[in-house]
Amino acid sequence: MLTAKDIMTKDVITVRPEATVEDLARLLMEHKISGVPVVDDNKKIVGIVTENDLIRKNKRLHIPTVIRLFDAYIMLGSDKAEEEIKKMAATTVEEICTENVVSIEEETSLEDIATIMAEQHIHLLPVLSGSNVVGIVGKADMVRAMTYDASK
Repeated sequence: MLTAKDIMTKDVITVRPEATVEDLARLLMEHKISGVPVVDDNKKIVGIVTENDLIRKNKRLHIPTVIRLFDAYIMLGSDKAEEEIKKMAATTVEEICTENVVSIEEETSLEDIATIMAEQHIHLLPVLSGSNVVGIVGKADMVRAMTYDASK
């Protein structure tokens, strides 16, 4: 049975939290990749950033709905709006990256990887050994694995 270590990309391109959003966009374009892990000085993962994060930075702001109830005004979705504004004003990777990273280990099965990707709508999974990035599995790796598996 194939596992993450069999299909992962081992030469992982990473980015630092202090990199600019423009540097990130250039990096993704130059390497024709959809996202990268964000790592600190010790190469420990601190987040992940994808094309979707860049796209969200440029989306239209949704103003919270205000409801009047008796003499009070209640704002619905104000926490979400504040987070949207922060991401839209971001200039560094740290400000737009996802910090709660869903990751896998080298021994994670293809079935488990596919389940995570499908159920959590995640298309890029860092492969960790401890808290260090040792590989990355994306949609293309999964598709390639299907042809590899079928040829055996």
